[in-house]
Amino acid sequence: MYDYLRDPAAIYEESFAAIKREADFSGFDAAMQTVATRIIHACGMPEILSDLAYHPDITNAAVSALRTGAPVFCDCEMVTHGIIRRFLPAGNDVICTLNKPDTPDMAAKKKTTRSAAAVDLWFDRLENAVAVFGNAPTALFHLLEQIENGAPKPAAILAFPVGFVGAAESKQAMIESHLDIPYITLRGRKGGSAMAAAALNAFASLAGKSE
Repeated sequence: MYDYLRDPAAIYEESFAAIKREADFSGFDAAMQTVATRIIHACGMPEILSDLAYHPDITNAAVSALRTGAPVFCDCEMVTHGIIRRFLPAGNDVICTLNKPDTPDMAAKKKTTRSAAAVDLWFDRLENAVAVFGNAPTALFHLLEQIENGAPKPAAILAFPVGFVGAAESKQAMIESHLDIPYITLRGRKGGSAMAAAALNAFASLAGKSE
């Protein structure tokens, strides 16, 4: 028999106690500390705090949008599966258009990735929605381009594309854009669906609390 902690409540408590011991939350307000803690919990890396970047209005923007029933658009199915539906304060729709029947043809015509093409299917409900990216830099780049060309603006962008090609660049482009859309992101190559879903779950949890 291996000697390991088995009690779920004890595991949960010790996990968050370890994060509190090891992470330096200096400069984080209480709400953002909650969000950052969830992201760290999803990846096991307190050191990511130094690369976490966010707009000063991100908490208010994401929480307000979720409370008013805004849909949540995701760049990949894995993000949708990580979102805890019971946390969503208004039964918010969670939508991924990556595998819609029209997406492959759209991607071929535009000579881009399916992830980028799938973003074009968001626009009828994108205004004041929450956009969550846990995989595809091309999808984030395309959203930024389309908004610059007049597409509706989401209320908030949770941007955690991951990888070696375009991930760091897409997130930096968002940080440096003049679109003034509240965002949270992780600079550099690190990211992924677990962190993206964790960020959304954290904002949803905050949205579910009494105002």
